[in-house]
Amino acid sequence: MTIARHLATIDLLRSRPFPAQAVRSDVGTSAPGYHTAELSTSEEFWDQRSHMEVVGEQYEAEREALAAVLSERWGRPQVFGLSSMLTRSVEEEHIPQPWGLLCASVPDVHLWHVDGQWVVLGVSKWDTELPYQLLAVVTEIDPP
Repeated sequence: MTIARHLATIDLLRSRPFPAQAVRSDVGTSAPGYHTAELSTSEEFWDQRSHMEVVGEQYEAEREALAAVLSERWGRPQVFGLSSMLTRSVEEEHIPQPWGLLCASVPDVHLWHVDGQWVVLGVSKWDTELPYQLLAVVTEIDPP
């Protein structure tokens, strides 16, 4: 049922208007031009490196399973690495949101362009002690 719940959340994000200012929503954050959803979040890690790797693999597998279902709807996704975007942001290039947020913690994303919106899936990992997150983003802002 997790995949069904994730699909329902993505469909909800696609149907919502974008707000005029950043706000916290029931599933994540919304701001002008985009919505984010934290589809699932792992526990925090404290000196559990072997467990951390297993959980990371589980989150990648969950993204792949969700991507397979979305591919049935919209075709194969573009797989887009964000490391060059992160480098550009470190070199003080302005990266528009939500892409600036994504490149800070997500190494790569799966993208679909549907009805003028980008639907984005990624696995976020901010730091070794912090949890993994399966993220979905719906945005009208093109990747830079």
